[in-house]
Amino acid sequence: MRSDYALYTVAIIFFIITGIVFAIQMDETYKSLGIITTAVLGIFFIGLGYTQRPKVETKTITTTIEAPPPTPPTTQLVQEEIPKETAPIRRELTEVKGIGAKRAEQLKALSIVSVEDLAKASAKDLASKLKVSPKIAERWIENAKKLIEKS
Repeated sequence: MRSDYALYTVAIIFFIITGIVFAIQMDETYKSLGIITTAVLGIFFIGLGYTQRPKVETKTITTTIEAPPPTPPTTQLVQEEIPKETAPIRRELTEVKGIGAKRAEQLKALSIVSVEDLAKASAKDLASKLKVSPKIAERWIENAKKLIEKS
């Protein structure tokens, strides 16, 4: 049970006693003293009960309306079209079937940085420098040539 309810109950009891003292025919001195005492105690317990009541949490909701961000000034980008025959497509070595990231790094160490460089390389030189079979090096070169033909 909440403590404020108990204190309110005690205050009500004191007010009932006040009424009883007022109703009983007693000597005037004791009657006024009893009424004042019980009335003061009743008010005291009401105040004490009020201080013990549970606090209600109030939440304030604030909303802010933000202005939209300013729009940046518009600029037009002019792109020049480069004819296809003058714009070479630079393909990565990893696009060649059979060459992964590690093998591409090894080829770059040998100054073979693009598919075009690989297509021009010698299979025997590649095989000896990378310590792979000449058939594998030959397959890489053929795949590189096929990629160049497609583009």
